Amino acid sequence: MSTKDFVEKDYYKVLGVPKDATEAEIKKAYRKLAREFHPDANKGDVKAEERFKEISEANDILGDPKKRKEYDEARALFGNGGFRAAPGGAGGNFNFDLGDLFGGAPAGGPGAGGFGGGLGDVFGGLFNRSGPGTRTQPRRGQDIESEVTLSFTEAVDGATVPLRMTSQAPCKACSGTGDRHGTPRVCPTCVGTGQVSRGGSGSFSLTDPCADCKGRGLIAQDACEVCKGSGRAKSSRTMQVRIPAGVSDGQRIRLRGKGSPGERGGPGGDLYVVVHVDAHPVFGRKGDNLTVTVPVTYPEAALGGEVKVPTLGGPPVTLKLPAGTPNGRTMRARGKGALRKDGTRGDLLVTVEVAVPTDLSDKAREALESYREATAGDDPRAELFQAAKGA
Repeated sequence: MSTKDFVEKDYYKVLGVPKDATEAEIKKAYRKLAREFHPDANKGDVKAEERFKEISEANDILGDPKKRKEYDEARALFGNGGFRAAPGGAGGNFNFDLGDLFGGAPAGGPGAGGFGGGLGDVFGGLFNRSGPGTRTQPRRGQDIESEVTLSFTEAVDGATVPLRMTSQAPCKACSGTGDRHGTPRVCPTCVGTGQVSRGGSGSFSLTDPCADCKGRGLIAQDACEVCKGSGRAKSSRTMQVRIPAGVSDGQRIRLRGKGSPGERGGPGGDLYVVVHVDAHPVFGRKGDNLTVTVPVTYPEAALGGEVKVPTLGGPPVTLKLPAGTPNGRTMRARGKGALRKDGTRGDLLVTVEVAVPTDLSDKAREALESYREATAGDDPRAELFQAAKGA
């Protein structure tokens, strides 16, 4: 994050809390906004994803008492006119590097005498910048995305599955130093900071990762043959990952800190698991409810009766079929669906399908002929034609 971005962003406004908000109020506001704008609840919504990142960034600063104090001090400094234009200058603007101003200027030089110390530590901590000859801050590991395929039953009830992943990790051959003998030298370009400054717009100097050392602050004197001097190498590992109950096909699950390991004590990245669910030959799913189609005979549909219905992983249930049940009617078996997050279950939606026999015995055919004669005056399509004619 650049210095300009940091001091111009109002994190209190982002979270919708006053500047004197307590830690509890900040936490409550963050949790409410995080639930509202979480990517899992707003799939495909780019604006919601950006808002979630902004909210997380604000909480990272205001939720940490030390960072919040440093942030308030920096904002107060800007608000009190601590960075004014040089008098008499054309247009009143000039460029300077905040690192030079607060980062321990040499004795007798610009910024010496009044700013070498506290403020340099403030900005060094806030922007991950360090003085000459020091190493860069801990670096977070990369995020990893993987896929897993579950059976229909595993998706409904949850499952623990082995997941083999390949990611970047500190090179074991050189202990992550990038040097064959474990003795890298400080990068002369960035003097070990891992960052270089470049001129920005207005009164700010911006920083970028050093291109020569790739932001590491160190350069191998004798590059490691395995990692080619990068200090990172591919590493394979197998994890036991718990997939929660009720996961749906295509859902993306985030596991914090289970991605690539960080550098120099930094936190690990996140693991994103995309779940694929195999179809079931009998059951389907609608949210927390399971679905099943049950065939019934014509006498059962016309006269009513009781029918047994299979359930997923449990004993069958018996449903009462009312007389005159039409084809396609859906009934509900409560509590026989998918497992919810609160431990309860959805329902089983049972759709009736009248089975038409294709092979009739002589006795059955005779009975149907008798039925047809008995109902010869009933025309089930009369209302259809009447409605079509009226329209």
